Amino acid sequence: MSLFTRVRFVALGLILTLLAACTASPISTPTPPTTTLPPSDTPQSSATSTSQPSSTSEPASPTSQPTPTETPDLSGIPGIAGPTPLREDIRIRKIATAPGSFIRLAVEPGTGDLYYMDGQARIFKLAIRPEGESRGKQVYTLADIGGAVTTEGMAFGPDGTLYILSNNLQKDTNRGIIRQGILDESGNRRWSTFLSTAPLPKSNTNFDHLFNALIVSPDGQYIYFNSGSRTDHGEIQTDGGIFIDTREAPLTSAIFRIPTGLQDVVLENDEEALQAQGYLFADGVRNAFDLAFAADGELWGVDNGPDADYPEELNWLREGHHYGFPWRFGNSDNPQQYPDYDPALDPAVQPGSAAFEQSTYKNDPTFPPPPMAFTDPAESLGPDADQYRGADGSGRDASDDNHPIHTFTPHRSPLGLVFDTEGALSDEFKGDGFVLSWGALVGTLTDRGQDLLDLKLTKTGDTYQVKVTQLVTGFDHPIDSVLIKNKLYVLDYGSTGTGSIWEVTLP
Repeated sequence: MSLFTRVRFVALGLILTLLAACTASPISTPTPPTTTLPPSDTPQSSATSTSQPSSTSEPASPTSQPTPTETPDLSGIPGIAGPTPLREDIRIRKIATAPGSFIRLAVEPGTGDLYYMDGQARIFKLAIRPEGESRGKQVYTLADIGGAVTTEGMAFGPDGTLYILSNNLQKDTNRGIIRQGILDESGNRRWSTFLSTAPLPKSNTNFDHLFNALIVSPDGQYIYFNSGSRTDHGEIQTDGGIFIDTREAPLTSAIFRIPTGLQDVVLENDEEALQAQGYLFADGVRNAFDLAFAADGELWGVDNGPDADYPEELNWLREGHHYGFPWRFGNSDNPQQYPDYDPALDPAVQPGSAAFEQSTYKNDPTFPPPPMAFTDPAESLGPDADQYRGADGSGRDASDDNHPIHTFTPHRSPLGLVFDTEGALSDEFKGDGFVLSWGALVGTLTDRGQDLLDLKLTKTGDTYQVKVTQLVTGFDHPIDSVLIKNKLYVLDYGSTGTGSIWEVTLP
């Protein structure tokens, strides 16, 4: 988007608090004590409160939990039986209890140990045991890391450097901060500020998605991170009149790329400067809460859709591309941009959502025109996770109707995106992607998520189609994952303030 267009978008008119996308949050759910998630389809983590463990080590469960197949009468019920595999060649075991509301999971290069973090910079390290549950040990706190209390992103570089992305939330503004912990010769980490941003205007609604996803390129040369939108669908959000006629800002709804060799980088809330410095990588994403590199080195992201029945997205992220927000959701146009829009006749805006209750979908004559051509998400071939809202208001199945959607059922909140980059899986799954679903907290569509999906991508010209197959059901708000050879480790946020880490062994 040009400087003129972005400024106009702001003038004419902060993650969820882990994921605030559709009105519920994985970052908008019943909020466990440690992290606050906003209403939407994505987890958000803007946490101010918190329950601390009584010691730096987590209590270990004496025995491993039986797989759900041993309790078929309870299978598939989130939080009761645990996750249930839908194939006989997939095995699941619980490897740890996470005492708190943890939102990020990463694997340390070289050791293979798992690290998991909550929204207040408590980081635990877990050495995986071949049997039974393991015990996590707290290794870092906010006092060690520095930065700000609302931590959303965590990633290792291939050299072992640990990067933490946080949000410095003030009453009406937010600043992103990335701290880096570089290992010294004694094995300790020296922490410093890698990046900070200028203040950007919050909307102080459930739609402040903040800075969240963070990933390091496989060659270690770049950091990529997401800044979510400050609006649900590009509507004016003034924060009670403080930011007059403000919609999005240059530092929101975009993916940024920064060379790792830099230090003390400052990102200005200025589109022209961000483009001139080469920091603005891609634009037009609403809340790409997870980023992942595929085996061929291409970057992908899952984007949480708005508080209405429009698709959630799987995007092939490329430099200079615009992915449509807020003019386009999946392959559907945002009708608010059109002068004859009547929200009372819009079947996508369903009662019960925050957007409906707050009347944020409205006739909007000042909605700016599209700035450029858009890049559509991957087209789903089904057979799973592909429901949509029909023009008559009914819930429909896209693959059954031969009605392509781009990409997932509304409000699923796709998270925990990973790819088989090592080719360690069987031929059936080699090179595939895998994604979790936080789960739908709003809407009436019957596809409620809280599962694991296989993503089989096929390139067609300059875009991709994806076959989507459900592999595991019954998670309790899964929020992140890592794949180590053929074992997928899933972090379950949990609905009671205590989470779990599961080991899913794939063929």
